[in-house]
Order: sequence, then structure tokens, then C-alpha cells
Amino acid sequence: MKPIAHIESDFPEKFGIPRQSGIVPELQAKIVFETEFLNPDYIRGIEGFSHLWLIWLFSEVPTDRKASPTVRPPRLGGNTRMGVFATRSPFRPNPIGLSSVRLEQVVKEKNGSFSLWISGADLMHGTPILDIKPYLPYTDSHPEAVGGFADEKPRESLSVTFPDELLSRIPAEKRDALLHLLACDPRPSYQNDPDRRYHMNFSGFRISFQVKEETLAVAAVEIAR
Repeated sequence: MKPIAHIESDFPEKFGIPRQSGIVPELQAKIVFETEFLNPDYIRGIEGFSHLWLIWLFSEVPTDRKASPTVRPPRLGGNTRMGVFATRSPFRPNPIGLSSVRLEQVVKEKNGSFSLWISGADLMHGTPILDIKPYLPYTDSHPEAVGGFADEKPRESLSVTFPDELLSRIPAEKRDALLHLLACDPRPSYQNDPDRRYHMNFSGFRISFQVKEETLAVAAVEIAR
């Protein structure tokens, strides 16, 4: 298999990326097709679908890492082992990811090239896309489904304190997504050190913050280097 496209997102590294697609719907990303697949016939009719499935590669997983039958899901605190096929861990025999995203816009250029703008993506910038398939509500949606140990939907668990002088450094169109992302607690679930300062790269900025009890306080916003 070979990539048909790659993603352009606000996340140059994995820290801070939502743990599932759709958790932060304000997040915008762009699918850029490889030259070989820039024939507009490849996406003919795609405008008729509101959501898409993306099949992609965990490109940052070391290729020489030995596959393990069990992993430790962050959802369970990183201490309990579960079967890899009962999780969405990136450390799999085949490092393939699956995301459900909203199709916001098909952008067609005068030179014949095109791209897809999507929202709710949980992918790192540069992630290779292997395939795109339409989401079909009549068969892909299962309201009665049971989610096992991950059945409870993650919630916005933190109150965010973001000084106006720091928030003003973030482009206006990115602020809602960033605030929602921080409220969802970007830390690994097994880390809870109130004295630790965390750093997250987002949309060209380095966001520094601390979390004490139920409040996330942003301490600095700098241009990422």
C-alpha cells in the first residue's frame, strides 16, 4: 500500500492530540493529495457526504518495535493490560489508524488540484492517509453499541484559565479549538503532578500550562521553534 494523501493539522507532535476523532469538533485540518491522485475523478460525488472515514498510518511508531499481544491503555491509567485488539493503541502488528471526521469543504484550485477541509480530526501533521471512505449513517451508526472499558465519553473535565494577553496571541479562528482541547485535559491520564509544567505545540505556538486540582492555568504562549 502507498499513501494517497497526507494531513496538514495544528499538531507537529503527538502530545495534545485528542484521544479520539470528533472529541474537539472545532479542530480544522486539511487533506492534501499526492500528485498521482490529483485527478478530480477520485473525489467525484464526495460533496454529498457529511462525514468520512480516514484510514491512515501511525507513521511515528518505530518500525522495528516488536508487536505485543497486550498494551496498557491510558484510559485505564496506564497500569492495566488489555489485548491490543481490544484497544486503539498505536502499537499494533500493523500500525493502522481509523478516524471519523466531518467534511467541511472541497477546495478546487484553478490549476485542477484540490484538497479536503475536515473537522474533528485526531491526526498529527504529516500523517499519511491510505484511504478515504464515505461514512454511511444507516450502517455505520450503532446507537445501541457497548463500549467496553471505554464506554464513558470523555468530558471537559477542567476549568481553563487563559489570560487575555496570552490568548490574544492565538489567531482568533484557532481559539475555540484550543480552549476546548485544553478543557479536555491533554495530559496523559496517568500524570497528575500539580507542580509540573507541561508544554504543547499547537498551530505554531508553544503553550505552557499547569494543572492543579480541576483548573488548567496557561502560563506562557510562545512562537514554537
